[in-house]
Amino acid sequence: MFQDELIIKNKKLHSFALGTAPFTSAPYFGHRARLYQLDFEKNPENIYKIIKYAYDCGIRAIQAIPEKSMINALKIVKEENLDMSIYGTIRKDNYNKDINVFADLNADLMFLDEWITDKSTSDFIIGVLDIINSNNTLSGLITSMPKETTKKLINSPMKELFDVYMLPINKLGYLMDYPLFIPSARDELKENLIKLNKTVMASQTLAAGILQPVEALEFIKSLNYIDMLTIGLTKESEVDETLNILFNL
Repeated sequence: MFQDELIIKNKKLHSFALGTAPFTSAPYFGHRARLYQLDFEKNPENIYKIIKYAYDCGIRAIQAIPEKSMINALKIVKEENLDMSIYGTIRKDNYNKDINVFADLNADLMFLDEWITDKSTSDFIIGVLDIINSNNTLSGLITSMPKETTKKLINSPMKELFDVYMLPINKLGYLMDYPLFIPSARDELKENLIKLNKTVMASQTLAAGILQPVEALEFIKSLNYIDMLTIGLTKESEVDETLNILFNL
């Protein structure tokens, strides 16, 4: 499961990517965000160590948020010639700079973050997608509102301009815009994703660490519309545990 490669527009993507939200101390990690900040914010070498371990274990892609320490870690990845595909996140307030940074890193895929996807006008989103697509790079959208945004995209002119759709999805409905991710909600999301007809990448599968990996990944396996997966891992033991589960599902 998630060990394969995908081909989109004659470009190869790896279906599993190391996530980087913990490396950027995302606030939804609660008290652990402070610990991540101490470990990683000013220590790109610590980020690189995890990336290198993941690479040695067979992970060949990283979904990267372009904070300074993260970009410095990716530069080490390039200097060390690790064949690691980069899926970059483009932020609303820095989109031109972020696109240039990931272009310099030869990113295979660039996602517009949720602040663009969920909160911006269609014209703005189309304009940024056009810039990415003009770089001969695959493009994607990230949403934090899979219920509402997916419905809006189905009949939107944006639909034909991006390739991969990343959304939070977990058994609890945590960080999703479904109050309860009950079977009827799951069916509704599945139906809308089928209509959207895009490669789907799942994030937040562990619900920011609330769910245990076995429970979380077994749930993801039960959803036959998920093509790609990203999980943030901050320790060698977490890499080992996650890959052991993925290899045996």
